[in-house]
Amino acid sequence: MDLHKNDEHRPWGFYTVLTDGADHKVKRIVVFPGKRLSLQRHLRREEHWYVVSGELMVTTGEKTVLLRAGESIDIPFGAIHRLENTGHSEASLIEIQRGDYFGEDDIERLEDDYGRI
Repeated sequence: MDLHKNDEHRPWGFYTVLTDGADHKVKRIVVFPGKRLSLQRHLRREEHWYVVSGELMVTTGEKTVLLRAGESIDIPFGAIHRLENTGHSEASLIEIQRGDYFGEDDIERLEDDYGRI
């Protein structure tokens, strides 16, 4: 059985959707060392991030914090946010989305290292 056959690969790492309901979605996200996601916001969902392994620099609005395994943060509806792995090994988190729509087209990218704006 291939545990990674449903991974969605991105330039910064990959994610796997663990569950996708009418009012929530849960993903496992892995960020490669030295990589970061786009600076972005969502209008139709809020997110809760729980770091499983490694360390991740999290930007929310004007604030940047370093989260380690076992720590978590909430990203409110419409908040500008970004994940960055400044470490030397992969970092992973569980992302719980809550709202009324969870499509990837609810991502408004404000900055992106990979030309996806």
